[in-house]
Amino acid sequence: MSGHSKWHSIRHKKAATDAKRGKIFTRHANLITIAARSGGDPEMNPTLRLALENARKANLPSSNIDRAIKRGTGELKDAAAIEEVTYEGYGPNGIAVIVEALTDNKNRSYTNIRTAFNKNGGSLGESGSVMYMFERKGVITINAEGQDTDEIELTAIDAGAEDIKVDGDIVQIYTAPGSLNDVSEKLTAGGIEFENAESSMIPSNTVEISDEEAAKKVMAFIEAIEEDDDVSNVHSNFDIDDSILDQLA
Repeated sequence: MSGHSKWHSIRHKKAATDAKRGKIFTRHANLITIAARSGGDPEMNPTLRLALENARKANLPSSNIDRAIKRGTGELKDAAAIEEVTYEGYGPNGIAVIVEALTDNKNRSYTNIRTAFNKNGGSLGESGSVMYMFERKGVITINAEGQDTDEIELTAIDAGAEDIKVDGDIVQIYTAPGSLNDVSEKLTAGGIEFENAESSMIPSNTVEISDEEAAKKVMAFIEAIEEDDDVSNVHSNFDIDDSILDQLA
């Protein structure tokens, strides 16, 4: 899980850059659209409620939120349908990779992601080729700067967390996949503010990357995949040494 935890910390630090280029807005709008298919009332749809909370914390404009909900409920008849697609494969140094995308054109997404794999030392595999190496969990990310991490951990345990990882000021809380909404709401009720709560894939084993050049290739590969506007999440089983991560940062 350490590699996963580190990648979430890196993604947290990259969030400002993602926001500047608008990608993070597109991602949140698409997630709202998918969630709204089960109902447009957040009081009756906990998945939509959580998607809205994540989007508001990312400063997604209310007009974008309203449009995304209407797109999901079918009120926007001329809106292209958003589909969830998953790709599996391998990256540099044999790391396993799962790519989740939200797209209105599966052919475009497949072509773009396959090209990104091929150009950056990876190869797409068939469905199921690496999925067995991962387990789905809920992941809640908290910026604990200025807060008591011990208090956060106690609150998280009481809320039903399965595991907790601390990396500097970043705290990641892991839950059972079906408990993500419940745990996040209990954290909020307990006065703990989180930055993001999402479903994620946790590797059962990790591939250690202890060479700086290899680490650069892995990070360049992951970032190339994430550059695609359709990509919503990238999961991998790499574990880069902390000292190398510091140098790359």
